[in-house]
Amino acid sequence: MPVGTNGTVKAITRDDLESIGFEIILSNTYHLYLRPGVGVISAAGGLHSFMSWPRNILTDSGGFQVFSLASFRKILDGGVEFRSHLDGSSRRLTPEGVVDIQAILGSDIQMQLDVCTSWGVSYRESLEALSITTEWLKRAKKTWEEKADNGYRGTLFAIVQGNFYKDLREQSAARAIDANTPGIAIGGLSVGEEEEVFLEYLAYTAALLPWEKPRYVMGIGTPQYILAAVEHGIDMFDCVLPTRTGRTGRVFTHAGDISIKRADRETDFGPLDPLCGCKVCRQYSRAYMRHLFKTQEILCSMLASYHNLYFLHNLVKDTRRAVEENRFLSFKKNFLKEYSGGQR
Repeated sequence: MPVGTNGTVKAITRDDLESIGFEIILSNTYHLYLRPGVGVISAAGGLHSFMSWPRNILTDSGGFQVFSLASFRKILDGGVEFRSHLDGSSRRLTPEGVVDIQAILGSDIQMQLDVCTSWGVSYRESLEALSITTEWLKRAKKTWEEKADNGYRGTLFAIVQGNFYKDLREQSAARAIDANTPGIAIGGLSVGEEEEVFLEYLAYTAALLPWEKPRYVMGIGTPQYILAAVEHGIDMFDCVLPTRTGRTGRVFTHAGDISIKRADRETDFGPLDPLCGCKVCRQYSRAYMRHLFKTQEILCSMLASYHNLYFLHNLVKDTRRAVEENRFLSFKKNFLKEYSGGQR
């Protein structure tokens, strides 16, 4: 899922997203709640209408942003009180309120409010965060069911937390399964840990979850992590990486990610990736992309972001085909052999 935090995927138009083939994008409740505000989006007829996106939208609850962006936060009276990173104003979110906001947005998939802890926190802090997340899940589900009874068609996903403690992961997974939401997300990964730790806890947590429900790992967007997730039965993932790195002059290729800023690109008139069929690779050269970057032309961000999103979308399509044809492991091995040996 491309990330459209503020109701837009950066440097990409709706038509471009549709032409690539995306069926769903992600937006963020915290950011939209602060700006432009729920009232504006409600008056526009919901987020789909406001941003002119006719397909699916998943909205993150904003829990991660509250605990990572807000200048002050405190859990109080069953919710979290914080100061906006925009203007310092005092705000408050509750599990029920976050469900209400996402229902007004018209989210097709909404996430429960949770407490996400960072890499390296203590067992005690992780346990406390897990206990709060579990209690908030119960309250979120109750409100979501009331909304569904009144005609709201969006679904709710529970979130597994527990930091990097396996017994806490087990507890959290069990509570998420008990909640019986339509899907389950794995949170608290890719938060600063080493790759080996990520892979260990991805495998461990995924194995705890039922196969019959969609499983979503939040915040991963490299080819290596995507393929690792699929290997462990993960169905959904999102990340800002493809557009963020595109804006800084890094692009994915089948031979590895490359920087278009390097001096030796100045007279490199080949495509970004000879194996890619996107419109950028068909029409523009590495030399031209470097020129755009060096002259700080907006078009560079647009083209690099388009290419990166196309590359990952195509990777996921090829991965799905390999799974269906029972050759995923060989596909993964061959792809990573080529990808990891490329230029940097």
